Amino acid sequence: MAKTLRNSKLNLAAETVCADYRLAYSSRRASIIGRAEVLRGNATFGIFGDGKEVAQLAMAKAFRPGDWRAGYYRDQTFMWATRMSNVRSFFAQLYGNTNLEADPASGGRQMGNHFATRFVDDRGEFTRSVETPNSTADVSNVAGWMPRLLGLAYASKLYRNNPQLRRAQDGFSVNGNEVAFGTIGDAATSEGHFWETFNAAGVLQVPMALSVWDDGYGISVPISAETTKGSISDVLRGFIPDDRAGVDIYVVRGWDYPALVEAYVNGVERVRKEHKPALFHINELTQPQGHSTSGSHERYKSKERLRFEVEYDCIARMRDWIIESGIASESQLEGWEAADKEAVEAARDLAWEAYQAPVRRDRDRAVSILRRIDTPKVAEVAATLTDANKITRSAIISGASFALRTLRGTDSPERNELIQFIEDYRSENADRYSSHVYSDSDESPLKVPVVPATYADKSQAVDGRQVLLRNFDANFARDPRLFVIGEDVGRLGDVNLVFEGLQAKYGDLRLTDTGIREATILGQAIGAAMRGLRPICDIQYLDYFLYALEVASDDLASLHWRTVGGQKAPVVIRTKGHRLVGIWHAGSPMAVLLNALHGMYVAVPRNMTQAAGFYNTLFRGDNPGVVIEALNGYRLKERVPENIGDFTVPLGVPEVLRTGTDVTVVTYGACCAIALDAARALEELGVSCEVIDVQTLNPFDLDHSIVRSVEKTHAVLFLDEDMPGGASAFMMQQVLERQNGWWHLDAAPRTLAASANRPAYGPDGDYFTKPNRESVLESVYALMRDRRPDQYPPLD
Repeated sequence: MAKTLRNSKLNLAAETVCADYRLAYSSRRASIIGRAEVLRGNATFGIFGDGKEVAQLAMAKAFRPGDWRAGYYRDQTFMWATRMSNVRSFFAQLYGNTNLEADPASGGRQMGNHFATRFVDDRGEFTRSVETPNSTADVSNVAGWMPRLLGLAYASKLYRNNPQLRRAQDGFSVNGNEVAFGTIGDAATSEGHFWETFNAAGVLQVPMALSVWDDGYGISVPISAETTKGSISDVLRGFIPDDRAGVDIYVVRGWDYPALVEAYVNGVERVRKEHKPALFHINELTQPQGHSTSGSHERYKSKERLRFEVEYDCIARMRDWIIESGIASESQLEGWEAADKEAVEAARDLAWEAYQAPVRRDRDRAVSILRRIDTPKVAEVAATLTDANKITRSAIISGASFALRTLRGTDSPERNELIQFIEDYRSENADRYSSHVYSDSDESPLKVPVVPATYADKSQAVDGRQVLLRNFDANFARDPRLFVIGEDVGRLGDVNLVFEGLQAKYGDLRLTDTGIREATILGQAIGAAMRGLRPICDIQYLDYFLYALEVASDDLASLHWRTVGGQKAPVVIRTKGHRLVGIWHAGSPMAVLLNALHGMYVAVPRNMTQAAGFYNTLFRGDNPGVVIEALNGYRLKERVPENIGDFTVPLGVPEVLRTGTDVTVVTYGACCAIALDAARALEELGVSCEVIDVQTLNPFDLDHSIVRSVEKTHAVLFLDEDMPGGASAFMMQQVLERQNGWWHLDAAPRTLAASANRPAYGPDGDYFTKPNRESVLESVYALMRDRRPDQYPPLD
């Protein structure tokens, strides 16, 4: 049964208890002051950890250097207790200070109470996380951090149980003793990510200590409307171990300090020693200020509930217990409280000054120029900027831009100086808010040396899947950190047999079968990659990547950006798509991926040799990426490179598959073969097609080579099998707008994509819903008729 602990048997030193109380009190004062800062306009939005302070103090006592956190925006007391953050950083992030010394978690990019530690140094290399407390970067989307939590714990299992990783442990693990701590609000346990993660943790038996903060509400919705039986621990009793593996569950009241300490110290020790996951259901918590600064909880809580929240406030209860136990007197507590309140207010003032001082200097630079422009309207702008109590960079650039507009058509030193200021300031702020989307370290995949595939006369022609199999085999032998997780990748060796026999060779910790749970397969990979391992996340079909898209988009793709390069997770996602049969095995939603995965590279190889080369590049780099293999290519014959496992294909470098002079056809993946087939047929009609395989959609044609083809042919067709307006439109925008390809056209550019519906089943369904040889031929021929109708008569 679940373990309910009420009276601690641990010996707690008086000075430790008092220090804990003072930290809890300081955290509460910070929450109250933070809310006031939002209401007076000094900050944009506030969400705080009031009501959860005492439980977080207890949890911190079980947290050791080398441990990891994946939690949410209520954990300020825990972060301070473990010294992963402090009160000044709390206010710096609330204000949006972009200085990394002030807000090392996100450099002003995240809302307040979104925590992170920096485990990647300025060179982009991992630090020795085994020597520090570690927090992965928070996300706002409810339960979005749960899949990553599973991966953090899974890494400890691999480090402990895989002898091949003994040398790779240095700096990352001590025999897998590290615990992954997770936190989540009770209402958020309704999300699928919670259930996937909890179930997978029980199956995998990993050292995960998950705390549920139960304050009875999810914003305004009571727990009775959210959770069966109104209790997540009651619902989960079936996970409690019997004679089989399971998850330990502890239920503790959130205001009972000694019981909380006992539960966490003893419970987490079992997690650490036995790799037995545990859930700590912390109930009877309160939320004194409501959910956030966006509303008041008096609007939806009953008078009885509000009275309960006053009576059972965890800090008030701890205060009473301290006095009743003779640990400290009321007068002592009052003295400490006064001093701590003053200290928090002083930290707030210092954080505010640190935030505003550099912006005021920027304002002064702008105003010094504006005051030399002798017009009443500009003088008014200068005065407004000078007199403002709170200065923002957007107000500065807006005022400067207004002044520049008033000087249009004139030529003066002030105008030239203003132009230079605006140009410099926009550049500074582009870096301040938009840098580090992708890795720029020495390990960036874009810096991986290009090693061409080499062939000999004896090079064997095999099924495409064999090229991948031999390539994966070579990489698994080369790098013991490399492993793959996914459905059917182990014993079966993947449904297309690209890992056939490798589990027997390398073991089930290197090639591991999972349940059908795409979101947490990716989460497993993310957490493990953060801890120095090199996971391959195998998503069986591209259509099912949508299950994991939220995790890939909100967590993985934005990680490097939202930490300003302070964290990374070099995950390689392997999946298969484009053409096969049926609605959900022939999808190609590339625009969905492109728009959702800024921060990840997207490779779309036309064959398995190209795919192998992309894997080799990504395995040697430190930016996450996805490789989408063409489903109809596994049985097509390809020659095996002599340097299998070592050759690389560069990202962002298109390949000209066929030269031509009349029309440029830009495509990728399975459509390459269709374009080449159509080009051969068009040659019989007197049309010369240049066919270009973009190879990667992100990065896209880094050297702007495609525009040189358009400059030659003066006509272009963008071909793919996404729905209309998808990847074909993206490629058009890249070539015509970013590469200025429109300048060279003498006919309207065209796109050819799939039908605006899912592909129907069977070869005829495929033919009539996706581009085919005839539709490509007709589209290209129509381009020629637009330009030379006399030379190219109608086809029908």
